[in-house]
Amino acid sequence: MKVPFKGIIAYPITPFDENEKVDIKLFKHLVELLVKNGSHGIAPLGSTGVLPYLSDEEKEAITEATIEQVDNRVPVLVGVSNLTTDRTVYHARFAESAGASAVMVIPMSYWKLTDDEIFRHFATVAEKISIPVMAYNNPATAGIDMSPALLKRLLEIPNVTMIKESTGDVQRMHYLRKELGEDVAFFNGSNPLALAAFSAGAKGWCTAAPNLIPELNLGLYEAIANNDLATAQNLFYKQLKLLKFIVEKGLPRAIKAGLTLLGEEGGSLRSPLNQLSEVEVKLLASLLKECGKEVYHSQPV
Repeated sequence: MKVPFKGIIAYPITPFDENEKVDIKLFKHLVELLVKNGSHGIAPLGSTGVLPYLSDEEKEAITEATIEQVDNRVPVLVGVSNLTTDRTVYHARFAESAGASAVMVIPMSYWKLTDDEIFRHFATVAEKISIPVMAYNNPATAGIDMSPALLKRLLEIPNVTMIKESTGDVQRMHYLRKELGEDVAFFNGSNPLALAAFSAGAKGWCTAAPNLIPELNLGLYEAIANNDLATAQNLFYKQLKLLKFIVEKGLPRAIKAGLTLLGEEGGSLRSPLNQLSEVEVKLLASLLKECGKEVYHSQPV
């Protein structure tokens, strides 16, 4: 399938043990929770999964663990980005051989890349694999903002079939739909824009929020699918403050803390990331309660 995803695509965190080693057993448990809670797809090794902080061996272990745990119940979107085209190709091919449904690529770079360099990067990766590629635009983490015109150009590459927009600019989504038609497969990666993005025609929402509030995330998508705007608005506003919080405080930190507040083991973080402060944890606990969740811990986690 050229576009194997729709709906809520959930990002698992990459948990670490007390020695900052990847905890594969806990990771698989957290993936299982996302699948059982109804997520329509699983996307390891994104910002939530601290991709840049992992070694090649750890990325491969996470990829294999995800595909093994999901066991074909939902499609898997593996982040394969790297500074060089060669290593991005390597991880894309590994993901394909492991059984990924598609890969996601963000143009990571120390130097500012030109549009031609970015296009060649994507084209080279895409031609080395046969599964679809999602082009991920998030200047907040990559330091590169791919223009709507460049994103449109990337879709000319045969198996670059999906765009994930995380700039927070809903007008870009309207542009893609206007320029490419209603069938364009763009996905929202900006939590606070979830409702607006679906209204603009997004086929899905890539988010870490299902780790904490899957019912509200899935309910929003179902309301949109049923053309029930009133319900969609109500569900979106109920979760909006929490969505903003987890982005502002950093997805790995906030999701780890939130899992612990909900009575689940969230593991540890890898340096230089630190846990949330006591004040931040208390605020997170109150936001979870506003979303209808039962909180079991309120101390720093």
